[in-house]
Amino acid sequence: MKLYHSSTVSVASPDIIHSRDYLDFGKGFYLTSIYDQAVKYAQRFIRRNREAWINSYEFECDLAQWKVLRFDSYDKAWLQFVAKCRAGKDDSDFDIVIGGIANDKVIQTLDRYFDGELSEDETLGLLKYEKPNIQYCIRNQGMLDQCLKIIESRKL
Repeated sequence: MKLYHSSTVSVASPDIIHSRDYLDFGKGFYLTSIYDQAVKYAQRFIRRNREAWINSYEFECDLAQWKVLRFDSYDKAWLQFVAKCRAGKDDSDFDIVIGGIANDKVIQTLDRYFDGELSEDETLGLLKYEKPNIQYCIRNQGMLDQCLKIIESRKL
């Protein structure tokens, strides 16, 4: 499967070390299978007068060999997991987490939930109409090294 990573640099050798903390699915290397989603994210760098790169990879992996967490919708489990990760309280040991990305509209809803303005049910009610994009967060360096091979890096 082909996956994409947007960055301000070419990333031929992905690693976990350079990941930021407090992201949707915790510390890891984030990718998407949706090219347009990667381009849209990369355009944010251009708007900030930075270089933008789309890094393409081949992801070949027998997921049965790894600890996988998958979310197919913005549901209660997704909300609770993202809340833990964004608060820096994730203590899980998943190798990869796959699911919807918190886009700008979703982030606004999550902020209201984290601030106590919305209940869990109200938050899920607002999110149920959002079509999830897809992100893959590889949280295990061994999985990155074994399963992800660079195809190309292209500057936008």
